[in-house]
Amino acid sequence: MGDKKIIIAIDGHSSTGKSTVAKRVAKKLDYIYADTGAMYRAVTYYGLKNGIITDSLNKNALIAALSKIEIRFKLNKKSGVGETILNAQNVEKEIRTIEVSNWVSPVAELTEVRRKLVEQQQEMGLEKGIVMDGRDIGTVVFPDAELKIFMTASAPIRAKRRYNEMKVSNESISFEEVLDNVEKRDHIDSNRKDSPLVRAKDAILLD
Repeated sequence: MGDKKIIIAIDGHSSTGKSTVAKRVAKKLDYIYADTGAMYRAVTYYGLKNGIITDSLNKNALIAALSKIEIRFKLNKKSGVGETILNAQNVEKEIRTIEVSNWVSPVAELTEVRRKLVEQQQEMGLEKGIVMDGRDIGTVVFPDAELKIFMTASAPIRAKRRYNEMKVSNESISFEEVLDNVEKRDHIDSNRKDSPLVRAKDAILLD
């Protein structure tokens, strides 16, 4: 590749390890890493924390609140990992709960939410030298990315990976709950009208 910096787009189903791969690639190449999934999780967490999401999602209230939501990433020099900052507060741990996981796909379905976050994501890529992972990076955010990867695996394998991750943080949850969450997210992500999860024609498949 020489000195020419490129955009690397990593898409795929939930819990395939997209973020893990993207972080390692970014570190190896000294690129910026942008976790778009964390951005949707941050919007979801904002909704939960501010009573916009309770037993149901108040779509109009969330759309109205978008102007108050600022998301950025800050490098943790100790761990070498970029952490999610929501309105000046580090929410990296809070956005990884099963409660957020259960609501993030319905939030990500909203066209207004996607439009706001895609704008922020495209700004991040103006200088190239970025690794970004998500659901629609190679198809919508950066359709001209020089390298596109699509990651997938069976739902039980992905649920097992996610379950093991959540057990480490002592979250009391069953494997069945995690599997159910993974399958529901697959269905919503693949069937939504706005930017559904699909493999770009020029993406390399990594199973």
